[in-house]
Amino acid sequence: MKTKCIIVLIAGLLITQNLFADSPITSTTISEAYKNSKIIQVASKAKGKLTDELMDYLIDKRNPIELKIALINELGWEFNGKNNSEVFAEYLKKNKVKNINKASADILICFAYLKALDDCSNVEEAITYAQKAKAKNKKSYTIHIICAIIEAQKAVDDNWCEVYTLTNNVRTNKKLIKDMREEAVAIIFEYMDLYKDYCK
Repeated sequence: MKTKCIIVLIAGLLITQNLFADSPITSTTISEAYKNSKIIQVASKAKGKLTDELMDYLIDKRNPIELKIALINELGWEFNGKNNSEVFAEYLKKNKVKNINKASADILICFAYLKALDDCSNVEEAITYAQKAKAKNKKSYTIHIICAIIEAQKAVDDNWCEVYTLTNNVRTNKKLIKDMREEAVAIIFEYMDLYKDYCK
């Protein structure tokens, strides 16, 4: 079985005794800001696995991207890895999305986030899809911040200042449309701001 988040978490434990024992992907519990949303309540009962009901929600263009991301976040991650991105990919093929690279920005970022949570120690492919989503939607704060969190997951291996600047650059980008609850933003930066002191 592939090496999963254990490497990142053990490295964090060896280096420091504070919250850096966690990581950008595992410590930004965005769904907590959406607990009153029906779809998040449904996701909380799914035992961490995508269901047809949840995937129907993810591909519905009428649903807001912040709730799609919160749904995925609610499913969480596991040390031994998950396969939600594979399940989603198969579902997309059955729903006339044969080429994920040509999918909408919303679907791309959802797929990227699922891949990152499936295997948070190997996020390079997830980054590729997240960046494609960002290129297709240059205005969504949610898409940009999730892309930055996934990129920060890779940066945590060797550049803790970059971990901070990747997400802070999104926070300070006034051109983005704030399509995420302030409470969710606060949850993200409660963790990400811990890396600020490494930028000297």
